[in-house]
Amino acid sequence: MSESPERRPPLDLIWAPWRMDYILEPRTDGCFLCAAVASGEDARNFVLERRQSCFSIFNRFPYNNGHLLVAPNAHKADLAALDDVELAELMRLTRDTQLLLAKAINPHGFNIGINLGTCAGAGVPGHLHIHIVPRWNGDTSFMPVLGGTKVIVQSLEALYKVLREQLTG
Repeated sequence: MSESPERRPPLDLIWAPWRMDYILEPRTDGCFLCAAVASGEDARNFVLERRQSCFSIFNRFPYNNGHLLVAPNAHKADLAALDDVELAELMRLTRDTQLLLAKAINPHGFNIGINLGTCAGAGVPGHLHIHIVPRWNGDTSFMPVLGGTKVIVQSLEALYKVLREQLTG
């Protein structure tokens, strides 16, 4: 016997208003990482930190709160394309960004990884980048498992402000 419509539990709504910008924004050819490097509008592009040969930037469509990317300034697709200075700085910035996130938002752990090539899941296969994804115990709750939905609890703007304050002291 099925439940009558009036006896069903109410539908829970999850608001993600920042997604509308993604839906409505014009699609451009080109690399968003290169565009961020070339732009002087770091807050608008969510560029968190710049170094000599690499930078950190928010993932605008995060897997979890605090999901950041670390990338070389140069449009290079593979680790082998980086010189020793770029490679060392990329890893130092990855380490420092992970420590910044740990201090600012206190996650229980991290996933840190690189997807090389489209078949490996790289959304921008031509521009190498490292994902830093903060994780909390229980953050793989019933929502993504049963509902195919992930709840991000903090806006990019709010977290950007917190992390920039941590960087600048």
